[in-house]
Parts: sequence; structure tokens; C-alpha cells
Amino acid sequence: MLVLGINAHHADAAAVLYQDGRLVAAVAEERLNRIKHCAGFPTLAVQEVLRIGGVDLRDVTDIAVARDATANLRSRLAWVVRHLPRAGRAVRKRLVERARLADLEGQLCEAGGIPRDALRARVRRVEHHLAHAASAFLPSGFERAAVLTVDGFGDFASALWGEGNGNEIRVHGRVTYPHSLGILYTAICQFIGFDRYGDEGKVMGLAPYGRPRFAGLLERLLRLTPGGYELDLAYFNHHTQGVETGADEYGSPSFAHLYTKTLERELGPPRARGAELTDRERDIAASLQQRLEQALVHLAQIAHRATGLTDLCLAGGVALNSVANAKLLEQTPFKRIYVQPAAGDDGTALGAAALVCAGAGLPRFEMRHACWGSRFSDAEMESALADHGDLDVMRLPESELCARAARLVAQGGIVGWFQGAMEWGPRALGNRSIVAHPGLADMRDRLNARIKQREAFRPFAPAILEECLGDYFESTHPSPFMLMVYRTRPQRRAELAAVDHVDHTGRVQTVSRDTNGRFHALISAFAGITGTPALLNTSFNENEPVVCTPAEALDCFARTGMDAVVLGDFLCTRRGDTAAAAARAHARGDTP
Repeated sequence: MLVLGINAHHADAAAVLYQDGRLVAAVAEERLNRIKHCAGFPTLAVQEVLRIGGVDLRDVTDIAVARDATANLRSRLAWVVRHLPRAGRAVRKRLVERARLADLEGQLCEAGGIPRDALRARVRRVEHHLAHAASAFLPSGFERAAVLTVDGFGDFASALWGEGNGNEIRVHGRVTYPHSLGILYTAICQFIGFDRYGDEGKVMGLAPYGRPRFAGLLERLLRLTPGGYELDLAYFNHHTQGVETGADEYGSPSFAHLYTKTLERELGPPRARGAELTDRERDIAASLQQRLEQALVHLAQIAHRATGLTDLCLAGGVALNSVANAKLLEQTPFKRIYVQPAAGDDGTALGAAALVCAGAGLPRFEMRHACWGSRFSDAEMESALADHGDLDVMRLPESELCARAARLVAQGGIVGWFQGAMEWGPRALGNRSIVAHPGLADMRDRLNARIKQREAFRPFAPAILEECLGDYFESTHPSPFMLMVYRTRPQRRAELAAVDHVDHTGRVQTVSRDTNGRFHALISAFAGITGTPALLNTSFNENEPVVCTPAEALDCFARTGMDAVVLGDFLCTRRGDTAAAAARAHARGDTP
């Protein structure tokens, strides 16, 4: 059984391939077409997962699509009847979106390069939030668990909770249109000037700089109820105007502002993007983050009461809020939480395919690492290096490679780390990473000035040996996909100065020898030199999607201030650069 899962004509278009119930490949379209959060058809991703699997589209038996226009139909019809003609514009936009999905088979055949009559696969449509739920539970390794999904909207719902048991997911409840925790978060992000798709993570990082003095307003905007939550719709326009989808100047998905003048009357004029940040914006961010955490805890409590279980699987765009995720461990009865690395809409491609496999009675697959994308041979890396004749290149065995790279980092160098298969999901987790010393207080500013060019308030993340987590952070719950934020132990704050956020927390990635042996070896080598079993880990990119190919990695290295790049077994530095020469000397062990 060969199942192709797709998320199409929705933000974070993606494709995955399952064979006989096991994941073979998973790739987001943005990594290949270089358009952040691409919302079109995942043509390149479909081609790539088929290539990785060594199969042809003709071989595919099932196509799982993470959209179902018939889902929640009773709620849809009731809403339309109650609110026409005021909701007419929103309904028309939904019909346009549905038209884009009408001929998926034709778009697939074009992507796969086969005639229409050669496609033998059955098309299976899966409700958006059920796909989210399946993406969380089915790869979790839990035999039974509560399931909670929360996002903006998909198939007329914004949240779902239920119970996973074996190969089945039983739904206990939903929050449906127009009430949405994701819409609340995005609308307020837009108001304070973070109005590009994906900016929500920036606001999560800004929140600790403020105080929640607008908590009362946020409680009015979002009311918690026994059945979930409700928005005060006077502050929002998505239910009358629709969610305008288009593309910004970079080709990424975008939509018009989701708030109304009512919010401006409460808070004053919105901040323009790029304008100076004031205490007002910092305090709004703090108030928003606090309300999101309260709402997520409330939903998790509902899910716990419905199931009585202490294992929880999370998905949906809101599950990328790693600060809120950790609050569930602190403030609910749940003891173990699983969030798969692509918790956003790209993950629905995985969930849809996994659900089709589960429905066929195939054994479940457990996702313990995130490396399911493109990988490259030594020959392909050597070919890319041949185009960069200005580099000094050393090919080294793993132990020496890790030792020399670790020495570079210990001396304050910034190193690109390109290994194996590309990660699935938005985080770089040790295969497409930039690594640096976590204990140098000025490292965040150096990274921003030389490479990342990010807002100064945004934190960088620590990647720590899994076995050392409890020694450095106030949790021992694994966080392999960098989706939990834990408090840094007071005695370790100076040692982790570059990754300790203003509120003394870190968005932790725990690294296991079993799932990423080479990254574990690099961190271990760094620990042998410095005594610190952690590295600063950020994504290998510069204002672009994370690099996919060796050529993209080398191009990023060439135009930024990295000191070295490790490409597979190759350690590369710039020829003729004084700083690079010093770095090579450090790597050779010629200086202490």
C-alpha cells in the first residue's frame, strides 16, 4: 500500500509518502521552491517524496488529501442560513478556495508527469482537524492518548479534542467557525505590526519583555466556556469579510487584517510594521500570550475530563507555541505530551496519509526523529564544492570532524552544520543548523549582525544532550522537536547566556544518540572541551526558507559571516581570510 498525503492550496503546502504504513519521506514545498509558507499546490514536494521513495505516481494506491468540504456540514449550513447576506463575501471566498481543490487529480498527474488515465490511486479526503489529530496521535508511540488540535480554521473548525486508541481516533468535541484561538492570536499580532504569515512566533518571543496589563481586554475578546471558547465578534471581521488569501511581495501567503475599528478604539492606532516597538506593544504581546496559555490549558482540561488519560498528543498551528505547550505539563494532569515536528498545516499531509494507513489496519509507525526530507551523496556535495574554489576543504572521519568543529565553536566560531536528510517541520534540528557557543553573552548579537538579521528580542534555542536536560532546565520531559520551553536552572544561566531568554527560559531541543548520532557526537565533543553539553542551534538560512541543498548551504555561507561550514564529512573554511585562517588553526589544534 503506497499512500501519498498532500496539503494543497492551504498555507504550508506539503507532501508525504507512506509505504505499507511506514513513513518514507516528508517535504514542505517551501524548502524546494524557496517561498516561505507556500500555499499553492505542492508540485515539487510531490516529485521529491516520490523520488526519495524510488516510485512513480503510477505506483501510488491512495492519495490522502487533508481537506474535506463535507466536514461539519450541518454547522456550515446553519451558519450560512443565520448570517446571509452579511456573510456572503466570506462564503464566496470559501467557494473560490474549493474550486482550487476541484481538480487535484489533474494537478497531481501534471506534477507526476503521467497521463490522467494512468492514475490508479483512490483519492481519500480527510477533515482538516482529523488530519491534525492523526498527525499527532498515530506517530506518537502512545497506545492510548487524549488528542487536542488548535489552529486558525480548517474545514469550518478551529479546535478538536478526542481520544486515540490503537488505529482509531474518537472525536469528543469541536469548536467551530467563527470562534478561533488562532484567529485571535493572528489578529493581535497584526495589530502590533507583525502582520506577515508566520510572525506569531516572533510575538511569542516578544511577550516576556512586557507585562499583561491588557489581560482584561483579552478576556473579553476570548471567553472560555464549558464547550471551549467564544470570540467577541465585534472585534473581528473574518466572519464577514472572509480570510483574504494572496501573496506578499516575497510570494508568501498573506491576508488582510482580521481586526475591526472596535479594537482600535480600545487600544489606539495599530503599530505599522517596522515602526519602533513601545511598551504598549510589549504589554499587548504579554497579555495575548497569557490568554492563549489560559485557553490552551482550559481545552486540555476538557480533553482530560473527557478521556481520563494522562498522555496528550497536540497538533495545529497553536501547538507550535512552545511556551504554551510546556504550561500543559505544569498546569494540567497530563504527564507526557507528544507534538510531531510539523505541527502546523504541513503536518496535515502526514496525518491524512497516516489515517488512511490506519484505516487499512496497517501497523502504526512511530516518529522519533524529524529527518524525512532530501539527502545528498558525497558526490553531490563534492560537485557543489567544486563551484566554490575559494574554500579550503578537509574531508575527515566523524570523530575528527566533530572534534574540530566543536573546537571552532568553543573558540567562538559560528559553524553551518549540514548533514543527512533535511528536517520535517519548521525547526532545524541538527541536519540543517547553524551552531554556536551557548555561553557567550554577545553571541545572539553577533549572529544577528553577521547572519540572521532578526529582531533583537528573539531568542536562540539550546540543543542539549537528552541525558543532561534535568541538570540545566527545570524539566526532564524530552523535547526532541524543539517544541517545549523550560525554565533554565538559576545556576546554569551564565553558562547558557546566549540561549537563556529574558525570562530565564529556553526553547529546548533534546538530542538523543539513538536518533541523531552525529549531532549528539558534536555536542559531546563540545562538552568535552567546555564542560557544557549544549550548543546554540538555529536554522541554516538567512531571511529565506531553511537550506535544502549543498549548493544553497554554500551560497548562504558565502554571503554571511559564518566562520566555517560542515557539509557531510567536509569541513570548509574561506581561503585567504585571516579569521578563517585562525579558525583553521584552532581546528587543527595549533592554538589552545
